[in-house]
Amino acid sequence: MSVRVRRVYEPPEPDDGVRVLVDRLWPRGLSKDAAHVDEWPKALTPSTELRRWHHSGEGSYEEFSERYEAELTAPEAAELLDGLRELTGRGAVTLLTAAKSPEQSHASVLARLLTA
Repeated sequence: MSVRVRRVYEPPEPDDGVRVLVDRLWPRGLSKDAAHVDEWPKALTPSTELRRWHHSGEGSYEEFSERYEAELTAPEAAELLDGLRELTGRGAVTLLTAAKSPEQSHASVLARLLTA
């Protein structure tokens, strides 16, 4: 099982496996052909409210992670997370995000949950 996080703007690599965009909004300035996205589970992304709260700088990354994990227990998100777990059982999965700091984003929370 291999899960990694990359910026969607980076060119695809042969060992990416299934490329999953984990952002709610399509990345600016990137064509769908150039992105090489295999899956786009929008309901797996943080809520608009949580995203805005996190970007405002009000709380810590740890608090954001806790709140996001709580959101992932909602039925639709939990089902999509289970689907991603199934994908990771079959091979490499690359979580794609437009975040400038992927290691401090929701994508890294997902990666941690998928490899736990």
